[in-house]
Amino acid sequence: MDNVRLDKWLWAARFFKTRALAKKAIEGGKVHYNGGRAKTSKNVEVGALIRVPQGWDVWEVEVLALSDQRRGAPEARELYRETDESVERRAREAEGRRLTNQAMQHPLKRPDKKQRRDIQRFQRQHDE
Repeated sequence: MDNVRLDKWLWAARFFKTRALAKKAIEGGKVHYNGGRAKTSKNVEVGALIRVPQGWDVWEVEVLALSDQRRGAPEARELYRETDESVERRAREAEGRRLTNQAMQHPLKRPDKKQRRDIQRFQRQHDE
């Protein structure tokens, strides 16, 4: 296999559920190929570095193999290798999100009518 388009490779590597979503991310400038923006029709080469957003995380992967067919997840993981910096950064950011969520106290119940009015009164005073 010599030529595989970037959107097809991202779809085959299971970074995106459809090629249309991959195309939208590439055209929106979210996906970077070797440090720069790329077009959808860019031919992927073995050894290239690709930055791909996935929810809260950004994956930085090195292309190990080419494929234009979508297969199972274990086979898709053989198409790329995530860089060590990317693994560390994703783990650090996930830990930060976890700690932030722990620090936030969630109310035990919804505010009643009087509490809602107090909240609204406080917000009006704050806006003025």
